[in-house]
Amino acid sequence: MDRKKWIMDIEVLGAQNVDSPLTNCRFVSDQKKLALPLPGELLDTSSDDQEVVLVCEEAGPREKLYFDPPKTKCAIVTCGGLCPGINDVIRSIVMTCFHLYDVASVVGIRYGLQGLIPKYRHPLVELTPDKVSNIHEFGGTILASSRGHQPPEEIVDSLERLNINILFMIGGDGTMKAAQAIYQEIKTRGLKISVVGVPKTIDNDIYLVSKTFGFDTAVEKATEAIRCAHVEATGAPNGIGMVKLMGRESGFIAAQATLALKDVNFVLIPEVPFSIHGENGFLAHLEKRILSRKHAVVVVAEGAGQDLFDDLGHDPSGNKKLGDICKVLREEIQKHFQSKNIPFTLKFIDPSYIIRSVPANANDRVYCGFLGQHAVHAGMSGKTNVLVSQLEDRFIYLPLSAVTQKRRKLNPNSNYWSAVLASTGQPKNMV
Repeated sequence: MDRKKWIMDIEVLGAQNVDSPLTNCRFVSDQKKLALPLPGELLDTSSDDQEVVLVCEEAGPREKLYFDPPKTKCAIVTCGGLCPGINDVIRSIVMTCFHLYDVASVVGIRYGLQGLIPKYRHPLVELTPDKVSNIHEFGGTILASSRGHQPPEEIVDSLERLNINILFMIGGDGTMKAAQAIYQEIKTRGLKISVVGVPKTIDNDIYLVSKTFGFDTAVEKATEAIRCAHVEATGAPNGIGMVKLMGRESGFIAAQATLALKDVNFVLIPEVPFSIHGENGFLAHLEKRILSRKHAVVVVAEGAGQDLFDDLGHDPSGNKKLGDICKVLREEIQKHFQSKNIPFTLKFIDPSYIIRSVPANANDRVYCGFLGQHAVHAGMSGKTNVLVSQLEDRFIYLPLSAVTQKRRKLNPNSNYWSAVLASTGQPKNMV
């Protein structure tokens, strides 16, 4: 088997000459590299012909820092949609900055990157341990968020005016691309400002990141909706329960929730095309299920079946606008069963905004805590253009350029998807 090494070099702002104030820890050396094999599911490939090994830096505290903590001013911004655990990450960053490093100040940027654009006039928030001590009990983000492009030149102007040394950006694929643009503008100007990304997306679709925070919580809440749909489906003759879950381009929440709760009979995701009509289409298989078992549960990721719609344009963040696949499915199910004189009931549940707005569960809280700590360790040591991630059981640093190449998607040829099909009993192809 061929073995390919993928080397992840992390940029540092300059010489690390400041002694770390940390005493009760294990320091990590920049020179010590981890060689971690990348699973095919993470690379979106099913080929076993070549093993890909990621050579990267281990995350953690460094013995020598670039920034002098008492003179360091940090900023935190949260961008994009809500996700369980954002407040946990904010809290972890603030607590680490003050209690471990004793930095001069941490400010919160309100309403995403709009907060760094003067015309919006959003006030800054001074973040202290007292202000963030209980925020992990609540969903959402205390800093609020926004979508849409903001000029990196104006953002860097504001960072200069505010004397920011480290900018922590919490967000998804679009946010990490914005972080890259901000980093590039900083570099062009020759400034010494560190840009550190913390990956946030409920869809779990950031490339080379095995799991994003909030995903565990989202799956847990999704199973509650699926359980309700199953109760509704079995509570009436020929009952159909349909649940819509988040997943614009990747069906990880739908797939994981299906595996977690074995009551799902069909799961439709963006990565696997399907036909609604025809001998092997969705409706034909749904009819067979209803006639044989008298009920069915259908889970639909919001981005499934988008090939059935015309181009609807893009939203302010540059994401493709989605057609309402569940509305189409409900209408077509009604037409199909009425034309066959088959009585049925259909109950539709959309828990999307509940799922993304709840506080993080225990596992995600622990994960968020480590992400925040390692983000601060990266920033204080002068690392920039960097994202904090976890691969297997190791926390690592990755360059933003690597994770923004493309979005991570579920591999329909993987054993993972095969397990989903085995759980539902649906055919591999419905086209």
